[in-house]
Amino acid sequence: MNRPIHFEIPADDPARGMAFYESVFGWKFSQWGEMPYYLVSTGPKDQPGIDGGLMPRKHPEQPVVNTVGVASLEETLAAVEKAGGKCVVPKMAVPGVGWLAYCKDTERNIFGIMQMDPAAA
Repeated sequence: MNRPIHFEIPADDPARGMAFYESVFGWKFSQWGEMPYYLVSTGPKDQPGIDGGLMPRKHPEQPVVNTVGVASLEETLAAVEKAGGKCVVPKMAVPGVGWLAYCKDTERNIFGIMQMDPAAA
């Protein structure tokens, strides 16, 4: 079964956003690589839940995005199109993690799909 594995929160002021979520929920943040992208740890790995990321907002209407883990990015993209959705950001590598694309469902919601592949570059 394909399950949510990651979320992304856009923020106008990332430092302010991180302070908010740390204060309210106790989430922990760490910068990922050189870019302004912050990994979010929402709790212990032995408890249910997913972790995510927080990043600078790129445009005013940028939504929170949930990403679903899939076995095959290409097969899932085909299934999205067949079901009436569309790909809005094509396949891209997340180096050392996997392959990612963003789609829109029939209700205009954006979601990500990720095929894990440590060799992605």
